[in-house]
Amino acid sequence: MNISQQVAFVTGANRGFGRHLALELISRGAKVYAGARNPQSIDIPGAIPVKLDITNPQEVAAAAMAAQDVTLLINNAGSATGATLLDGDLDQIQLEFNTHFFGTLSMIRNFAPILINNGGGSILNILSALSWFSSGGSEGAYSAAKAAAWAMTNELRLNLYPQNVRVAGLHVGFMDTDMTSGVEAPKSNPADIAKIAIDGIESGSFEILADEPSRQLQRALAGGVAAIYPQLK
Repeated sequence: MNISQQVAFVTGANRGFGRHLALELISRGAKVYAGARNPQSIDIPGAIPVKLDITNPQEVAAAAMAAQDVTLLINNAGSATGATLLDGDLDQIQLEFNTHFFGTLSMIRNFAPILINNGGGSILNILSALSWFSSGGSEGAYSAAKAAAWAMTNELRLNLYPQNVRVAGLHVGFMDTDMTSGVEAPKSNPADIAKIAIDGIESGSFEILADEPSRQLQRALAGGVAAIYPQLK
C-alpha cells in the first residue's frame, strides 16, 4: 500500500497516539479525516476534523457518510478507566468493552463496505501488549477488552481478506501519552511508534509488534500460563 495515495480515517485523533498517527500519515502525503468527540480540539494542519464518539452509533454512521473515499481505517480511540474485573465498577468495565470492542466493531461494520467499494484497503486496530498479558491490577478491564479486540481482529481479518481488505493489529506496550501519565514504567515515544505502525501498513503486515515488550510476550504465549505467569505454582 502506497500511503501517499491513501485516504485515511483515524479515530481519537485529537491527542496522544492518534494525533501522532494523523501527523505521520499527512507527512507521507495521505488525506486524513481526524475523528474526535470534540472536533474543535483537532489542531492538525491538513486534517479534516470529524465529530465522532465511536460508542455512539449515530455518530459512527454520520462519519461513514461524510468519508466515502476512505481506503485506510485506523481504530485508535480508546479508554482506560482503571477498573478491575473482580470488584471494579461495572459501568466502567462496560465502557472499556463499548470502546475497545463494540465501538471498534461499529467502525469496521460501517467502513468495511466503503473500503470494498473503493477497491479494497486496510484496517489497523490499535491493540496492546496487554491483550496478551494481565497484571492482576488496575488494567483488568482494559486488558480484557483489548484481548477481545485482538480476537475480533483475527476474525475480521479472515472475513475481509477475500474482499481485498487487509486487517492488521498493532501490539505495543506503554507509550508516553496522557493516558499513561500515572504509569511508572518504561514508555515509548508515540511519534516513533506511529512511524512503525504506518511502515507496517505500507508493507502489508497483518501483525505489527512495535516494541520489545510485545515481541517478548508473543514469544511467551507458546509457553502457556507457566511462561507468562511464573508466579503461579
